[in-house]
Amino acid sequence: MDSKTSVFNEKEAEKLERIAFILKTVAHPMRLGIIHLLEQHPKLSVSQICEMLGSEQSLTSHHLQNMRLKGILSVKRDGRSMMYSLKERDVSLIIECLENCQCNM
Repeated sequence: MDSKTSVFNEKEAEKLERIAFILKTVAHPMRLGIIHLLEQHPKLSVSQICEMLGSEQSLTSHHLQNMRLKGILSVKRDGRSMMYSLKERDVSLIIECLENCQCNM
């Protein structure tokens, strides 16, 4: 199919690419858990996230770093702690949509 007969215009195609990128980035139970926590608490440190998820710091840090590098999370230093927050509301909206899906699983 050439660009003249494409079903999606360039803007729609970019939007779908962004959604797919977000889904690939957060497609892990711990990452979804981190996002869920950051929806409830605007800023959290690694140790706070570990405590709330009952996870090891090294594994949690790995997931946080990955999501930060891919633009899902932002991080700011607060004294000795690194405070993580959601960078884009899009992530929450996509996950909320999936959670409300009436799929037969």
